[in-house]
Amino acid sequence: MNKSKGFVEAEISKALTQWEKDFLGRGSVSVKTDILRDMIIVSLHGVLSPAEYTLCNTKEGKLTIKRTRSELVESGLEGLKEIILKITGEEVKNFHTDISTKTGERIMIFKLENDLEQHYKK
Repeated sequence: MNKSKGFVEAEISKALTQWEKDFLGRGSVSVKTDILRDMIIVSLHGVLSPAEYTLCNTKEGKLTIKRTRSELVESGLEGLKEIILKITGEEVKNFHTDISTKTGERIMIFKLENDLEQHYKK
């Protein structure tokens, strides 16, 4: 059975939410995944805890949260790459992420070896 682009995007969102819960101890409030050419772009909302928002009231606090959250995700990068490979069959070439200390949104971009979006164009 050929899976639709929307189905694969939903599977990635579901798997990344579970990864967050298992690896980071809590999941985001909502997740949206988009496949665009050779990229998988994931937007995760509500990733910061109330205590982290409080810490973000100072510049030093913001930098601490950004650095800590980045290091946490980077330490689980192999697991993230495995999730993408398992769902899409594509290897991750590069990974980029950032978090907004203002909105609590994290963006993840998985740059793939091949153009995944081409698989869904007929």
